[in-house]
This record gives sequence, structure tokens and C-alpha cells, in this order.
Amino acid sequence: MSIDKVAIIGLDCGEPTLVFDRWRDQLPNMFRLMRCGKWGRLRSCLPPITVPAWSCMACSKDPGQLGVYGFRNRKDHSYEGLELATSLQVKEPRIWDILSDRGRPSIVLSVPQTYPITRPIAGAQVACWLTPDTTCDYTWPKDLKSKIRQWIGDYIFDLRNFRNLAKDAILRQIYEMTDKRFELSKRLIREYPWSLFWMVEMGTDRIHHTFWADMDPKHYRHEPGNKYAGAIRDYYIYLDAKIGDLLAQMDLDRTAIWVVSDHGAQCMEGGICFNDWLIREGYLVLKQPVTKPTRFSFDMVDWTKTRAWGEGGYYGRCFINVQGREPHGLVPQAQYDAFCKELIARLESMPKEDGQPLNTKVYRPKDIYAQVNGIAPDLVVLFGNLTHRSVGSVGNPGIYTLENDTGPDDANHAQDGMYILSHPSLGAGKCDDSATLYDVAPTTLKLLGQPVPADMNGKALV
Repeated sequence: MSIDKVAIIGLDCGEPTLVFDRWRDQLPNMFRLMRCGKWGRLRSCLPPITVPAWSCMACSKDPGQLGVYGFRNRKDHSYEGLELATSLQVKEPRIWDILSDRGRPSIVLSVPQTYPITRPIAGAQVACWLTPDTTCDYTWPKDLKSKIRQWIGDYIFDLRNFRNLAKDAILRQIYEMTDKRFELSKRLIREYPWSLFWMVEMGTDRIHHTFWADMDPKHYRHEPGNKYAGAIRDYYIYLDAKIGDLLAQMDLDRTAIWVVSDHGAQCMEGGICFNDWLIREGYLVLKQPVTKPTRFSFDMVDWTKTRAWGEGGYYGRCFINVQGREPHGLVPQAQYDAFCKELIARLESMPKEDGQPLNTKVYRPKDIYAQVNGIAPDLVVLFGNLTHRSVGSVGNPGIYTLENDTGPDDANHAQDGMYILSHPSLGAGKCDDSATLYDVAPTTLKLLGQPVPADMNGKALV
């Protein structure tokens, strides 16, 4: 039995415990895929966030090699020089680029970090949620844009400003977005030739961040019997049916199927006010005290006295004010390593508010990446090993908080995503939790009978 095609169905933030354990009996299409091949946890990159995780998966390269450490990155060593991580920041070839060079067409739909489309592929492409709106050129071929409008109306890249919408409105938009994405998927695989089909659905991420507290009795905001207690479960059941509809359009004897996520999700226990902690410990000094929660900005900082500052997000990025590197650097180059070790020790020993261990993990980029390109954070900080968010604002009442400074959020990311790799030729389904995000691209090339570039980080799972 030969494999001519590989279809990758990406579920951003898809959580393995929900698919493999909690709701397995209610997800018949994913369970059917699990019975042929492999399935299990999929170790994400560090940090495990949407950008750069999907690009790491498609390149089989780590964030340091890509020089992408989050949605916004420093473009130089100035204090204000931040830029969005669009497709322009990804210099390494992704799997569809490799296949295009070998004359094999692909369909790429809404994979993060694919806007703008600057390197047209053999096949068809629809850009991701970084696209400003549908007036932009977001497709290849360009005439695909008008076809999409005829087929499904206005395409929905993502929920706009979803953290500030009412929950009923969020649910309506998630379902509408997902419905259009899968309807377009079915159209594309019928209309265009392909060896690789890769789509990513963002609804899983958005529903976790909005409704996790409604589902999880361990969440501090959980209300038993609330209106939205079944919202995430119902969406997974709906999503499973959409996957089944899509699979019905494919020749499953000749097509290997992936269902993958870039990272997982977990209950957000709280947040650590990173910059307020740095202020309290004497590492960050402001020109004037701030007495109410305020967005951190660089013009607040007294750079003549500041040795480090932090960025908020699902993980913390710590930057050091180094002499000869930053405009007003304070930490001598000769003391840089010792200062990093000092910060790591202090951060990792930070307790929870009740005095119990917080279990924070701190990494230096040079220790976790094959290369360090671009302007990396000096320290990658996982507060509570990702149970706590990094809060970047200043002037908070304390170091510990239960609120997110960028809008309501119930969940944080988890290091392990999920995968299912299915085809009748792969044998009876078995659980294998040893796979990593970097294994997806080399495995896909191997399934397609293509040589795997020697510089890919991952290994073929077949």
C-alpha cells in the first residue's frame, strides 16, 4: 500500500489530555485515526507558543535557528526596536518550499507566520491570522482570493480582539471561523493538485483561553453549573465531526493523516508581575514610582541604574542591559555570565504567594538552541513551569496576581501538544510519547518518499 499524499490537520493549542483521555469516546473520527499508526504527546519547542512553534514544526529548526522568539521580537539592541514576526523573519525553507523545489505541489491554509506570501509555492496557499484583512493579497495564486469569496464569503483569519468580546459572541465567531476553514479545506483539495495539505485551525486556542475556567473545577474562577461548562467539550465534538467530513474527501488508502498541535493548554493559576519583581529586587529602576497598574514602556526607565527588564506573555523574556551592547548598558561584559546565573538562581527560587515552591524554569538560549540568531532574550523564563503567566505591567499591588494585563485569559500554554499519525500501512495504533514537534517535517518527507535534509533537527517516526 503506497502513500502518495500527506494531510496535516493542525489544531492550535490542541490539548492531549482532552483528546486521548477525557473525551476520547466522544471523538470517533480522531479515535479511528488513532487505531492505525501512532499517537501521543508531542513535545513543543521552547518557548511553546504559536509563533514560532508552527514554523519550527514546518522547518524542523528551533527558535534560535529561526531567530524568532515570540510574536514580537527585538530587531536590534535598542530599547524600542520591536517588530512583528511575519513570514519575512523565516529564512529557513519550510516543508512546502522543499517540496516545491522538487516539483511536488502543496496546499497551505492558515499556517501561522505565512503572511505576507513572498515565496509562492507549487500549489495553493492562503495566509494566516497575521493578515490585516481580506483586502490584502493573502492567497497564491492571486485569483484564489476571488474564488474564496465565491465559495464561502468573507474568509475569517482569526477572532479580532477576542479577549474583549462577550462570551456568546466569541462562541459564534469561533464556530463560524472553523466552519469556513474546513469548508475551504474541502474546496481546495478538490480544486488544486497536492502532495501535502497543511491547515491550522485557531479555534482550539481561542476557546481554551476563553472558557477553560468554565470547564475546570480547579480554576480559581470556576463556578459549578455555569452556562459554559460544556463549551470546550462541545467544540471538540464539533471539530471531530469537521475532521471526519474532511477525511471523507480523501483517499485514505493513499493518504497519511496527521492531527497535530503546536503546544498544549493548562489551567492558568495566576501571573507573576515580572517587572515589578525586578523593581523590588533592584534590577529595574524607574524614573518615577508608579502606583497603579500601568503598561510598561521604555521611557519610564532610568537606564543609568537598570540592569534588567522583562516582557510579559505566556512565558517571560528577560533582557539584560549590557555595556557595549545596549545604548545605555550597565552590566559589564565580563560580569554577564555571573549576572545571568544570579538571576536564574533568584527566579528559580521564587516561591508561590503561600510560600510553596513555584517551580519556575529558566533557560539561557545558548543552552537550548542549536544556534542563536537574531536578538534573543537573555533568559527564557517559564514561571511555575508555565502554570503562571508573565505579567509585564508595572505598579501592580503585588508580585502575584490572578489577572492577565492584556485582557481576560483562563489558560496558559503547556509544553506538550498532541499528535496522531495514521495510515493503514503503519500498523495497529500505539501510544508513543517520545515524539517532538521537530519530527513532523522529516516524517512527512519520508512518507512521501523524499530525502530528508541533513540539517533538520527531528527524526522520521516511520
